[in-house]
Amino acid sequence: MSVKIRGLDKLLRDLESRLGNAAMQKISDKALMDAAEIFVDALKKEFASFRDTGGSIEEITISPIMLVNGVRTIKIHWSGPKGRYRIIHLNEWGTIKNPRPRGKGAIARTLNNAKKAYQDALKKAIKEAL
Repeated sequence: MSVKIRGLDKLLRDLESRLGNAAMQKISDKALMDAAEIFVDALKKEFASFRDTGGSIEEITISPIMLVNGVRTIKIHWSGPKGRYRIIHLNEWGTIKNPRPRGKGAIARTLNNAKKAYQDALKKAIKEAL
């Protein structure tokens, strides 16, 4: 799942030509982290509506910034002692025996609902850096 923002590429290229690669990378890294934190907060609120023990909420993790196919990326994943990563897929899509679990589609809903906040966080981080 990803978010598509139009016009941002041109803006980033223009800023990169003015500020340089290192400065733009630092700005984009901060924007990515801010946006990821906003998404995780929204995801935690969505998961709270069907929580049982709270293990899925506690194990939401933001990865460090990495380069994937030439694109700076942050991954949101589940890791921790309760091993909730094993059941997140089942909860998001359902199973044959339980096709409609509580919280089905929570990640997709959060992604849809957080698009505007994500875009605003990117704009704010870029604006602050300038």
